Amino acid sequence: MKDRKNGAPIRSVLIFGGAGFIGSNWAHRLLTTTDAKVHIFDNLSRRGVDHNLKWLQKTAAGSGRLQVTVADIRDAARVERAVKSATEIYHFAAQVAVTTSVENPRLDLEVNVGGSFNVLEAARKTGRRPFLLFTSTNKVYGSLPDRPGIAAATRYHCNQGDSVSESQPLDFHSPYGCSKGAAEQYVHDYARIYQLPTVVLRMSCIAGPRQFGNEDQGWVAHFLYSALRGEPITIYGDGRQVRDVLAVEDLMRAFEAVRDGLERTRGEVYNVGGGLKNSVSLLELIAEIRRSTGHRLHYETQPVRLGDQALYVTDFRKLKRHTGWEPKMSLDQTLENMYQWWKENRELFRPALVPPRFAIRAYEPAPGVLS
Repeated sequence: MKDRKNGAPIRSVLIFGGAGFIGSNWAHRLLTTTDAKVHIFDNLSRRGVDHNLKWLQKTAAGSGRLQVTVADIRDAARVERAVKSATEIYHFAAQVAVTTSVENPRLDLEVNVGGSFNVLEAARKTGRRPFLLFTSTNKVYGSLPDRPGIAAATRYHCNQGDSVSESQPLDFHSPYGCSKGAAEQYVHDYARIYQLPTVVLRMSCIAGPRQFGNEDQGWVAHFLYSALRGEPITIYGDGRQVRDVLAVEDLMRAFEAVRDGLERTRGEVYNVGGGLKNSVSLLELIAEIRRSTGHRLHYETQPVRLGDQALYVTDFRKLKRHTGWEPKMSLDQTLENMYQWWKENRELFRPALVPPRFAIRAYEPAPGVLS
């Protein structure tokens, strides 16, 4: 399909999980910086997605460029129907919590592996080989026991040599790691066997506005918003664990980079994260939150959880070599952006808005808006 005015191909972008944190930020970027048509496919089971959807609908108002399908990626027929007209597919829909995967491994398998298989098969059946980007996780590397780190006062010490590259052996150390690892291997192999132009991004900690963090996922948001609300949290381990944090805005740039450089990036797997400059321990983040907001975060400690990484810092040099991409936003700026967004949207964090843990809610499409 081509644009009637200039004859250029029309970008028809399908985003699975498009109402979530990463998906809504990507949809908004596409709607505000490109002429792409955007199709969101989401089961709307996550906290805050209703607000994100309204934000996107307001952004696209009157343009006819936004379509929303309320459905689950486990529904192969609905997935196939959505994929038929897509020229680009971004697959963010997933079960994202390690603890949920341990408590309900079948759900984790069905969503992360079965759902991803539905997306891949639908893309293959089109015969058009649409671009497909899949977001995986650093959890595919397991607990990294060979990188225990040297304990300092507030963190495990690390240097560039401790960063994790794509050559690190995979070690799926939880049902969640298994399901995401299996899904990404399917994505990678469909590039080889069926010549689908796919890219896998193994993400570190992503943070930014529109993120509703909890104990299992989105820990930077969880720490920040808990402090602002005066709610205590639990830390598993001694708090010296180190992660690198990537601003969601920089992740959007990574999406653009791998798509624009598809001749080089197709079929590849990349680590993406903030790197050593944006690494922080749990204790250091708690101190930074108090310094920047004036709010103290109260916490208790529990024994470290099985499979947790004491030290994970992304080595993103492969992605930089292939596309020129590297992070631009500092951790301080990321926190400031999140703090400002919270001040503008604090009503979203009222306790009544929090659904029961692990609940999957059923939604009815709004007449004339959702398909």
